[in-house]
Formats: sequence, structure tokens, C-alpha cells
Amino acid sequence: MPGNSVLIIGGGPAGLYAARSVADVGTPVVLVEKREHLGGTPVTANYASFTPHLEDAETAMQRMVNDVSSDPLIEILLQTRVTAGSGGPGDFAVTLTSRSGETRELNVGSIIVATGFDHFDPGRETQMYGYYEYEDVLTLVDAEKMLKAKNFVRPSTGLPPKRICFIQCVGSRDRRLGNEYCSKVCCGVASKEAIEIKELLPDAKVFIFYIDMRMYGFWEDQLYWKAQEEHKVNYIRGIVTEVLRRGDSLVVKGEDTTMGRPMEVPMDVVILSVGMVPSAGTIEMAKVLNLPRERHGFLETVGAPLDTVTTPVPGIFVAGAAAGPKDIEDSISMAGTAAMKAVSTVRRHLKQAAIASSMGGGGE
Repeated sequence: MPGNSVLIIGGGPAGLYAARSVADVGTPVVLVEKREHLGGTPVTANYASFTPHLEDAETAMQRMVNDVSSDPLIEILLQTRVTAGSGGPGDFAVTLTSRSGETRELNVGSIIVATGFDHFDPGRETQMYGYYEYEDVLTLVDAEKMLKAKNFVRPSTGLPPKRICFIQCVGSRDRRLGNEYCSKVCCGVASKEAIEIKELLPDAKVFIFYIDMRMYGFWEDQLYWKAQEEHKVNYIRGIVTEVLRRGDSLVVKGEDTTMGRPMEVPMDVVILSVGMVPSAGTIEMAKVLNLPRERHGFLETVGAPLDTVTTPVPGIFVAGAAAGPKDIEDSISMAGTAAMKAVSTVRRHLKQAAIASSMGGGGE
């Protein structure tokens, strides 16, 4: 008998929106999340606010969580993984395993994978930026946590820094690492964080070192010009080659490519704009569900650009950054599309089964 529900793997923004969308049209949902809480990366990484509108991330995510938690059509399974899967559209058999080791067999009509992304580990950069060597070298994620607490300080002293810089494209657009793609959101997130730092520390000097700024759509106006004109953030086109400690300061060395000359700039805090890489959960689900991955390691889709959510495995769809670098708006849009395709798959196969049963019954 075909399954009448949709399995959604991942309880971040994309998974939550997909669950809400599927339930809204009357189809049951099983939402599986490996962590002990819903909310995904915005919660686990302590996001202060969402780019570009600067809405408080915790408030926004709690609203999404509350929206699915009380719906009788949505079954939420926390601390649970999908450990096996077989079958096809309308009739997938999956095994769910809890953290305690208990297993459960489930029959579903369709699957949506929303396993998100991981932040790039700047230790892979052979320590050219000193992330594990100097405590005043941070990542966007580290800075976000302090901004959420409204307490941006220099870790080595606990005092407000006077000079802060961002270094863009750490772990993105780097052929040496094999990450031959732009992570799409880093320029916007750095500009957003720069604005928030200036709001907390109006006398601080903030710099952004970039290869080229990639502000698509309204972000140009919402963030880039706002950071420069209202908050006096300094954008410097250049390539940073190394970060060193000299006395009590960090020294950023590289080339100012606009002026065509070397640069050596003292800083109190350096923030690395780390990009997106395929999450451990995405890689795991690719193996369990036999989902092909495209050459950058994210889940492969077919039919782009007119279809961004259909995987090569019929009946399985993907939403959000499991399919590649996405911002929140991209992820939510994909989740809605994946939800409708998943529901269509379930209903089509239930209808076919009902017709077959009716014809079989009439022939007896």
C-alpha cells in the first residue's frame, strides 16, 4: 500500500517551511531532526539576525518551530537519523534510528532532504590566517554569537576593539581547496555584521577586504550602500595573504589591488568570512538514499533552472543549502516548491492505487 505521508529530513528553516507547507494541504508529515531541538544552523550557530532585514534570528526561528509543533498532521522526531532507505515514489521504506539505538520502520510516499550546510573550517587554509593560532582571529559564526549577546569584544582582552576587519572568500572561490564556487551570502553577511558592530561600537573602524563584492538583488541597497554611507564601513579591494601577530596587534598583509601596492594593516580583530560546504548530514543522506552529488559535493538536481528541487531519484526532493549555497529566501522558496512536488507524488500514487484496487475489486 502506498505511503500517505511525506518524510522531511532536517529541522532547519527549509525543513520547517516544507513541513508547514505539506501539512497545510492536508498531507501528514514525519519531520526527522538529528539534533535535540528544531531550528537548524540559525539556532546551533547562534545567529544574531537574518540577512538582509536584520530580523532577530531566534525570534524568527521560534515562530517557525511553534508553527509546526502544535499541528496534529506533523510528527516530530528529534535525535533521530534516517539509517536506511529503499523503494520508490509512493512507496519508500525507511529505517529511523534514535540516539538511544531504537529503530522504527516507516512507509512514506515521498521524501524531502533539507540537511543544510556546514561552515567551512578555516584550518584547511594551512593557517595562513591564524584561526587556531590567534584568539583574536574569528569567523563570521564566532562574531555572530557575540553580536547576538550584544557584546562584541576582543577575545584576548575582553575589551571593545578599535580596529576590525573582515576577510572575504575564506573557503570559497578557491581552486586549491576544490571549492570552486561562490558561497553567495558571505559578502552580505559580512556587511550585515559590520553594520551591527558599528551600531554597538560607533567609534570603531571597520574594514572589509574583498576580491569583488557580490551583492545580488536588493542587498546592494539594503546592505552595501547602507554600510558605507550610514556606518562608514571601509571596503578595500585586495588580496590578503597572511595574518601575523606583532606586539599586541594582528597584522594583515597582502595587496591593495585597486592601488596596485602591498598593504600591511594593524587590526585588533580579524573576522574570516567562511563559506558553505556540504553538511555531514547531506553526505550521509546521499549514501543512505543513493542520491547523486554534483561535483562540488552538494546534492544533484535535475531540470535546472526551471526545477531546482527534483533529484535524480524519483520521489525524492531537496530544499535549501543541501543543494548548494543558498540564502534564507532561496531556502524557503525551494521548501515550498519541494513540498508541493512531494504532495503531488503522494496523492498521484494513492489515486493510482485506489483505481487499481477498484478495478481489481470489480473483476472478482
